[in-house]
Formats: sequence, C-alpha cells, structure tokens
Amino acid sequence: MTPPTDPHAPQPPPAQPIPPAGSPCSPEAPGSPPRRKVSVFLGRLPLGERKYLADALRTETVGGTLLLVAAVLALLLANTGLSGFYESVRDFHLGPEALHLHLSVADWAKDGLLTLFFFVAGIELKRELVAGELRDPRAAALPIVSAVCGMAVPALFYVASAAAGGGDPRGWAIPMATDIAFALGVLAVLGTGLPSSLRAFLLTLAVVDDLGAIVIIAVFYSAGISFGALAGAVAGLAVFWFLHHRGVRGWYVYVPLAVVVWGLMHASGVHATVAGVAMGLMLRCTVREGERTSPAAHIEHLVRPLSAGLAVPLFALFAAGVAVSGGAMTDVFTKPETLGVVLGLLVGKTLGVFGGAWAAARFTRAELNRDLAWADVLAVATLSGIGFTVSLLISDLAFAGGAGALADEAKAAVLTGSLLAALVAGVLLKLRARRHRSLLEAEDRDEDGDGVPDVYEEHDPDFHLRMAALYEARADEHRRLAEVARGRDVTDDGPA
Repeated sequence: MTPPTDPHAPQPPPAQPIPPAGSPCSPEAPGSPPRRKVSVFLGRLPLGERKYLADALRTETVGGTLLLVAAVLALLLANTGLSGFYESVRDFHLGPEALHLHLSVADWAKDGLLTLFFFVAGIELKRELVAGELRDPRAAALPIVSAVCGMAVPALFYVASAAAGGGDPRGWAIPMATDIAFALGVLAVLGTGLPSSLRAFLLTLAVVDDLGAIVIIAVFYSAGISFGALAGAVAGLAVFWFLHHRGVRGWYVYVPLAVVVWGLMHASGVHATVAGVAMGLMLRCTVREGERTSPAAHIEHLVRPLSAGLAVPLFALFAAGVAVSGGAMTDVFTKPETLGVVLGLLVGKTLGVFGGAWAAARFTRAELNRDLAWADVLAVATLSGIGFTVSLLISDLAFAGGAGALADEAKAAVLTGSLLAALVAGVLLKLRARRHRSLLEAEDRDEDGDGVPDVYEEHDPDFHLRMAALYEARADEHRRLAEVARGRDVTDDGPA
C-alpha cells in the first residue's frame, strides 16, 4: 500500500529526459572537456556545389570518352602499316623560326593546345580555393593530405625501382598525376556511377594533383631560363590581371594578350602551360552586383568544351602513339624505369590516396559518411592511378633529348599502369554498384517536381505540406479507382 503524501512537503524537481549518448545535448561529467565537433568525411554536398559538379563532370565525361578514342586511335596508327604516315604528321614542323616557335605538330599539341587544359585547371583550382572544398581549412585537410600522399608515394615507388635496378631517376614525377577526364571516361565506359560526394573527392584530388604537377614542371623540368622573356611574361600577366579586375571585357583584348604571354613564357624556358595556369588563377570567381555568374564561371563554361573535347584528345592522339609489340610490353615489366611507373600508378597511387585519407580522418576525428564505406574510398584511390595527360607530358619532359626511346617506353608504362588501375577500379566499383545506384537514386529523387532533390528539403515545412497534398491527391485517385473496380466486380459476372 502506498503511503499518503504530504501536499505541503517540498517536491523533487521533475525528471528530465536523458538524451541518448553521443547526442549534442547529452550531459557531460563535471569538469570534463567540451565535446569536440566531429566533421563528416565525404558528406552530402551543398546543392549549389552539386549542380556545378554535375555540369563540370558531364563535360569531363564526354571529354574522357573522346580521350579514350584518341588514345586507341594513336596506338592503332603507331602499330599498323600507317605508322610511317603517323610519324611524318607528328614530326612535321611549322611556325616562325625567328620567334623560336618552329615546332613539330606534337610539340604544338603539347605546349600549345595543352595550355587550354591547364588554363581550365587554374580556374578549377581558383574556384576550389574560393568557393569549393578547399575554402575551409578543416574540410580541405582531407583531400589535400590524400592528394599529397598520392603524389609522394608513387614517386617513392619509382625512385626505389630505379635505384634497385640502376635506372634513370629523372622520371620520378611521371606516376604522380591523376587524369580526371580519363578516369571519368573509364567510368562512362564501365557504366558505373559514383555518388556526388565521391566524384567531388576525385575531382578535388585531381585539382590538387594538377597544382603539384604545375609546380614540378615549373621547378624541375624547366631549363635554360631566359629572365628577359620571363620578365616580359610576368609583365603580360600583370596587364591581364589589371584589365580583368578593372572590368575590361572582350575576347579581342584577352586572346591576343594571352598568346603574347604564352609565347614569352615558352621563350623563357619555363614550360608554356604555366602561362595557362597563371591566367586561370587570375580570373575572378566572385559575383558582383548585376552579374548572374562570375567571369571565371562564364569563361570556364566557354573554354572547358574546347579543352576536354579538342585540346586534350589531340594531345593524346600525338602523345600516345607508341609501339606496343610483345618485346616492348615485356620491357615495361623488366626495366626499372618503366616498372617504377607501373607500380607507382597501380600500387603507389592507391596506397598513397587511401592511406592519406584514412590517416587524415583518423587524426582529425572525421567520421566517414555512414552511407559509404572505406571500400568506396579504396576504389576511388585505385581510380586515381589513371594518370594519362600530365604523365605523358612529364614523360616527354623527363626524357627529352637523347633519351627519346626511354620516353616512349615510359609512355607505354603509363598506358599499361593506367589500364591496370582502370581494370582494378572497375572491379571494385562493380562490387559496390548496387549500393551506389541506391545512393544516386536518393540524391536525384524529386517527388514534388520543384527541381530541387528531396534530400535537400527535408527540413523545409513547405516541402512536407506539398508532399502531403500530393499523397492526398494520389489517395483520392486510388479511392476512385477502388470504387470503379468494386462496381465492375458487382456488374461483371464473367463468362456464362
């Protein structure tokens, strides 16, 4: 029997619900340090970032497919009866000798057309620093650490292979770069889709890789610097920056200026593609009053198709045409330089990117997105071993002059390592394809038809009201159909 209570006795305070452990409101022990906020690695992208990524990767995927076609065509031309015609076209020289621009067709593709690729890379890097994944130091730490490890470890694999076999150490930078267009082209061919967060991670890796490649090319693969021409190029870049930030418009102003800057940079001894990167970094990525898009976004929209659809495939057409006979393929796995390239791309890239991502997440206490697994990060790390455009470029630069045969062998190793990386990544991605498909469907679902995916409106009351009205209308329609069906059951007795 419960004893009677005294109404005048002091009552204890009402019991407070105890939040579950780990929730933001869970009580902490007295004197304990404040709970550290945990960041999410590969979390859902903001809607604006996701739309930009979809547009950019759509162009890169098409360009990657063209890149694959160009590479296959180059290999066919170089290994059939058309090899003589292919070599004569590739080695044909044209251009003004007085300006030191009497170059072969292959050099024009390498030093000229590829400048467009690096120009777009400069714009991408600027955008990542201003509005993308690299603007927040905490969020940027993961992809930057992954990319740096993904560059350092392949270089170590090459150096170790070259040192063990007495090979040429000059090609240490060949397996360091990731080709985003080729990687996405492989994805398009395989028919495997990645969630937007993984695609963004791959794109950010490629952007940081491109930055590293630019620095390496400028510092280690430039010779015989002409400081007069370099000063002229810097002055041209200063004029470019001044006119752009003063609001001067018109392609007829910037295209001739860009050509002059490129020519001076080429004459200086610094690789001419550095001029493209510098001009891309100078473009303004912010939107001013009265503007719908920033100048950088507008120019990138115009130039990216030229880069992905024309410049890079033409470069591949004249750079990837190497002999791949049985003896040449055997040399890829026996010579220290070529073996270092293959191991660097296939093993070094995977270990570097994956290990860097895991270590950065571990020491920054970042939690992996619960919808993904570390197996997804491993697949992307393997996919980053597809190094094509920049790797072929560095092969030419590293083994220039009397080492032309070694340059061709290094290119064959780049093709082999990239192909093996694509096959392994394809297998890993196929194993996760069903999970990826469900994630993509959830990201794209738009039941209320307002053009915004539903996952971005989960906390919007108006969205839920629209969905309630939509379901009520569907319920009314089903009730009407039920009445129609019931009427048919009563009147239709079937065949006699």
